[in-house]
Amino acid sequence: MNLIKTLNTSHRQPVHTGILIVNLGTPNAPTPIAIRRYLAEFLWDYRVVEVPHMIWWLILHGIILRLKPARSARKYQAIWTPSGSPLLTISKRQKNAIEVALEKLYPAGSVKIALGMRYGTPSIAAALAELRTAGVRKMLILPLYPQYSSTTTASTFDAVAAELRTWRLLPELRFISQYYENSSYLNALAESIRNASNELSSDRLLFSFHGLPMRNVFAGDPYYCQCHKTASLVAKILNLQSCKWSVSFQSRFGYTKWLQPHTSEVLTNWAKIGIETVDVICPGFSADCLETLEEIAIENKKIFLNAGGKNYRYIPALNDTPSHIAALTELIRINTLGWLEFRLEDNNNSAKAENGDRETSNSA
Repeated sequence: MNLIKTLNTSHRQPVHTGILIVNLGTPNAPTPIAIRRYLAEFLWDYRVVEVPHMIWWLILHGIILRLKPARSARKYQAIWTPSGSPLLTISKRQKNAIEVALEKLYPAGSVKIALGMRYGTPSIAAALAELRTAGVRKMLILPLYPQYSSTTTASTFDAVAAELRTWRLLPELRFISQYYENSSYLNALAESIRNASNELSSDRLLFSFHGLPMRNVFAGDPYYCQCHKTASLVAKILNLQSCKWSVSFQSRFGYTKWLQPHTSEVLTNWAKIGIETVDVICPGFSADCLETLEEIAIENKKIFLNAGGKNYRYIPALNDTPSHIAALTELIRINTLGWLEFRLEDNNNSAKAENGDRETSNSA
């Protein structure tokens, strides 16, 4: 009887919907030791570097992890804040803002949200454990990568699946693999560009996306096409002439051939042909990080100005702006259709049944 009572109690626990928000990750500190630990995890992911493990281990530990951490530390120190890593700080603000927005749509406590990083902390495993402890039985995974790539989105799925393999009771699962042409996301980007343009008009607008090895695209990764589609749709919203904007790719790594044109080369060429004022936005980054705050806002600014440009402006990532939070909230609402409604309906039916029992008892 005690066992049956325990089982009945556990199976009658409220069933919650959980949202796991995922971003790439960040070192815990802007130090060579912390960065080495982070890079060792990041660069060992076969989704990120598709080189046979035996060969890659020798290169990674014999060369890269001996040289790169110290170089990267100086860059991280240039953008580190009193609150810590910009990416983690902004991600936490995004999570909190989405939580507030969802509470306006659904009863308090009905949706649980957790933040996980693919590499570093808080880990995906820790975030999933947090949702399980909260009684989540229906789970939506939202990787904050608008454009799909196996190096980011698929890697997130791998990490989620690896953790769920250890669970006895699996939740119902939904996974948002891309939202590169979502209208709310596109309008948020357009609004950000429009607001910046009101302060200072520019001669050209550059959409800079994170780079990817060419072989990934030839193998079937849709990332390149999705980047161009996002840029063209935003340009259409803004009524930009084709000669006023362009797409480029940044953050090359290694000696293999990467997507082109490279951001630094586009900016150099623009400056040399007399383009004086440029705006640069990075639509693939949902939160500002090393690649935007240091590489684009600092390093590429120097490149453009040294080549003869006059005015250079980096338009920040969407971060936790109201329009971005509204877009992400809408994305969550659409992808949880049928879950929350059924849950609420069940609760209403339970409440009616309880009221009926009370009325029957009172009549007796």
